[in-house]
Order: sequence, then structure tokens, then C-alpha cells
Amino acid sequence: MNNPIWVMTSAFPKLSFDQVVEKVREIGAQGMELCVFRRDGTRRDHVATHIDYEDFKLDDAKKLIDRLNAEKLRISIGAYDNMIGGDEAERIKNQNHILKLIRIAALLGGDRNDVVCGTFVGYNNQLGREENGFMKNLELYQKVFTPIVKYAEDLGVTLCYENCPMEGWQPLSATDTYNNLPCTLAARKLMYAMIPSKAHAETYDPSHDAWQHINPSDVIKASDFSRIRRIHIKGTRNRYDSAAIHWGRLFPMQNVCPKLAKKAGIPVSSCEWDRHHYDPRLPGFGGSDSIDWAEFLETLNAKGYQYPYVIENEGCNSSHTGNMGATIQGFQATVLNTAPVVWPLVKDKGYFFDTAKLPKMKAAPRKDIPVVTMDDLQ
Repeated sequence: MNNPIWVMTSAFPKLSFDQVVEKVREIGAQGMELCVFRRDGTRRDHVATHIDYEDFKLDDAKKLIDRLNAEKLRISIGAYDNMIGGDEAERIKNQNHILKLIRIAALLGGDRNDVVCGTFVGYNNQLGREENGFMKNLELYQKVFTPIVKYAEDLGVTLCYENCPMEGWQPLSATDTYNNLPCTLAARKLMYAMIPSKAHAETYDPSHDAWQHINPSDVIKASDFSRIRRIHIKGTRNRYDSAAIHWGRLFPMQNVCPKLAKKAGIPVSSCEWDRHHYDPRLPGFGGSDSIDWAEFLETLNAKGYQYPYVIENEGCNSSHTGNMGATIQGFQATVLNTAPVVWPLVKDKGYFFDTAKLPKMKAAPRKDIPVVTMDDLQ
């Protein structure tokens, strides 16, 4: 047990890279999942950009590797947008952007340095509402991602899908909240069957299954474990309030006329993200949540998980307060909550990550890699 604990940098949208490094040091983490969203993107929630992706060169990669070795920190990169649905012009930009990030990951050593590239797949809701809409989305995924995964494989990079349903990506008037294809284990297994390459894997976030009343440990046991390259540490506290009683949990809360709802005496959603009766939490900060973290982490230990745990801070009492102090405290509490299960016990000191076992990052490739677009791949 000596898994590094990292920080997802979406919690620091206004900070520079150097400032983020300072915060990671203050938190006591060993690395970062660097968010590198498009600066001209349409997404507004939980976005940050901590690398100059438009002009990232081989020399930049060399300097960054040297700094990370000196700081004894490690990174991966990612951007999480809709790649197969929504506005056509935007999704093409998102696809071309992820190709830029795959290139950057390759310049940073890719799989040789365990620098993966995180992404969503998204969902095409227009297709989804047609007969056999889910299967049509799978087929669209195969068409779009076959060249993307092949490009990543050729460069020695692993693409990692996160399993968030992104339930707030449709308006309240939408009946369903399925907005990211790999948000279920069944979908992910189907995706791997359609594109067998080992160059795509997953970042598993247990909170998204917990609010659906699925035990994340059971998901780990039923998964293709070789595909799990990152774990997001983020909790959820399931609510059993009036909204859950009135609407149940099989479907999201539906949009109805406010006057009619008031007359009927039923609760309604406050926003697109408030449809499934849960609050985002960080384990160990401000009370318990709805995940048995000891069981979950021990399940991963038993399966031999050796990769980083990445704290994704969307806590309602931490990063969502907008208070930097509370944001840092949430990260620190989560480190301490996780450490006894994933770090060795050091005599008279407690639980500490053994930096002596952190391998040095290998050098960047000798030659630069040209930027490509989807048109180039097809």
C-alpha cells in the first residue's frame, strides 16, 4: 500500500499552475490531475485551464518533467466535455481539443510516466430519444472514438473515461438525465467490446453509483480491473427528504408548473443539478456520507490497485462555498481520511506516503509531435 493521493485542479479555476503547486504542497498530496479545458468552451461548471495547450512544445514538456521530478509530484491531464452530442461545431472543437491533450500527454511520457488523458464521451440526446437511441449512441461513439483511441495508442497514451452522468447537462424540462455514455458499467463494457484497444480505460468515481444506491465495491468487483487507471475520491450524501419521498429514485424529479406544484403540495427541483436527491461531499469532512470508504478502498487494495487516488473537490461544504480555506480543509481532511488505508504506517509518525518508492519521470521524447485534428485522422 503506497498509492499517491492527488488533487483535481478544477477546484482552483483562478489560480496559476505555480499557485496550484503551492496548494498541492499545503494539502499534502503527491500529484495533480491538471484540468486543461478549452478557454473558449461553452461549459461553465467546474472548469479550469492550467497548461497553455495552444502552444505547448517539446521544450515545455522537458521543463515540466524536470520540475515535477524536483518537486516529487506527478500529473495527468484532462478535459471533460460532450464529444458526441450537443452543438455540432462545439463537439468538433471538443474532439480536436482532446487530440491536443493526448499529444501533450505523449510529450510528457504518456504511459511510460503514467500520464493519462481524462475525458467524457458525452451523449447525443437527439439520437437518444429515438427508438434504440442508446444503441445509436454506442454506434456514434464507435465512429468518433475509434480514430481517437487509435491515435492515443500510437502515441503510447491511455484515454480515461469518467463515469459521471452529467445529469445537469439538460434543462429541467428534459425527462431523462443520461448525458454521458460511460456512466454505467454496462455501457463501459460495451464500449471496450466495440473498441478492444487497451489504450482506453476509465477513471472511476464511486459517488455517481452511490446516489443510484449501487455499492461501488460491487462495481469494482464486476469491472474489467485492468481498465481502472484512476479513482476519483468524491463522496455523496443521499437525501431521504420530501423530494425523494414524493418523486422516488427510479426517475429524476420532473419539471412541472410551479403554481400547480404549490397547489398540489409537492417539492420541485431548484436547478438542473438538483434532480436526484443527494449532496456532494468529501469523505471525512463535515460528517459521514453514503459510501463505505473503508470497504471501497480495501476492495481496491485486494484487487491490487496501484494507481493514484484523485480527490475531486465538489463538496457542498468545501469548494462549493467559494471559500479557499474551506476548499483546502476539505482536501486535507480527505487525505487524512484516505491515508490509513492506502499509505504505510511509519514508526512514531503515522501514515505517510513513501516518496522513496516514487519512480523518477522518464525524459520527454526526442522529437516533437505535430498537432492533428479529426480531419487529419479520417
